[in-house]
Amino acid sequence: MILKASQRAGSMQLALHLMNDRDNEHINVHEINGFISDNLMDAFQESYAISRGTKCKQFLFSLSISPPEKEKVPVEIFEKAISDIEAKLKLTGQPRAIVFHEKEGRRHAHCVWSRIDVQTMTAINLPHFKRKLQDISRQLYLDNEWEMPRGLINSAERNPLNFTLAEWQQAKRMKQDPRIIKQALQNCWAISDTRSAFQQALKERGFYLAKGDRRGFVVVDWRGNILPISRWVGVKSKEIKAKLGNPDNLPSITDVKNQFEKEMAVKINQFKNDLSVKHNKLEKQLQFKIDGISEQHRNQRAQLELQQIEKQIQETTIRSRRLPTGLKAIWFRVTGKYKKIKKQNESESLLAKSHAQIEMQNLIDHQLNSRKKLQHERHLLRHHHSIKFKTIINRAQPNIVKPNHQIRVKHRR
Repeated sequence: MILKASQRAGSMQLALHLMNDRDNEHINVHEINGFISDNLMDAFQESYAISRGTKCKQFLFSLSISPPEKEKVPVEIFEKAISDIEAKLKLTGQPRAIVFHEKEGRRHAHCVWSRIDVQTMTAINLPHFKRKLQDISRQLYLDNEWEMPRGLINSAERNPLNFTLAEWQQAKRMKQDPRIIKQALQNCWAISDTRSAFQQALKERGFYLAKGDRRGFVVVDWRGNILPISRWVGVKSKEIKAKLGNPDNLPSITDVKNQFEKEMAVKINQFKNDLSVKHNKLEKQLQFKIDGISEQHRNQRAQLELQQIEKQIQETTIRSRRLPTGLKAIWFRVTGKYKKIKKQNESESLLAKSHAQIEMQNLIDHQLNSRKKLQHERHLLRHHHSIKFKTIINRAQPNIVKPNHQIRVKHRR
């Protein structure tokens, strides 16, 4: 389990955060222990009120417990981890609250302790708690035979980037054969009688006419490569000048590149907007499915909880009838039968509670599995969107190796 903790104040903000049902699909206040109040907001305010009698500002210790994504972790393992942490940090017996959150098909827990020892009215010191939590986290992975993150094996191997989206793939840039480029330029030249016709034919194929730095006329492709007309078309300078005229009123290579970047930026923004609209539509459809299944899961849990409560009442009634009243009760006490019946009732009550917890855990595990399928669908949707988005950007970037880079083509003698 990944354990993250902090000493903090802000009891109201923390309670609101833990009960935030906007960002969490399921919230379960599992335990409030050691407080007078039985709700989270008042319990944390109670801690704040007691801390006013001390000099402690950060009177709460807040811990988040995140199990491995692919593991099924029952409540008992969470509770054991919390008990181990209490013992390690010397927080045993302190008032605490445990809250479970479920989001995007994953379940994690929060535990908040009061640091104030009411016997001495001092704050419990928590030296090196991050290192101690790391030791406990490592031991939890070992005890439960989970695959340990590399960061826990060796802190030097921890990934500092910690990406949340899979963006490792990059679309390959398009590459053209020089023979195809040469043929395209020769066709543009052959079908054009004037400079304007030549410019239009070039533009339709992604080339732009410009004034060269050393030569009169050059062609610049959409990647920023500079192509001398005489070499690529195979005509002499005199013939070029006769058809195209004076190059002085043509834009420079830099101007052409800048103009192309502006035009490409507009086109790329259009592509990105179209892609985003389509992606947002698919995201909304998927979110609708997620909201529906979350509501269904909440209803299933509430229904099971109601059934368990009704069953508990019925079983409690049956067990209570086993205990006699009046003179018969006195006789049962004298003979020891009363104690045996009471012990049997307690044993059956604990067993029924255990069965109810297992039943609820099985339902939660089943729901998490179905929710994870939708979350996997969301990851794929976002992953594909990211690749498409990067592909558009990468294909729009000029493939310039160095300034005034020229593609060379061999001439036959």
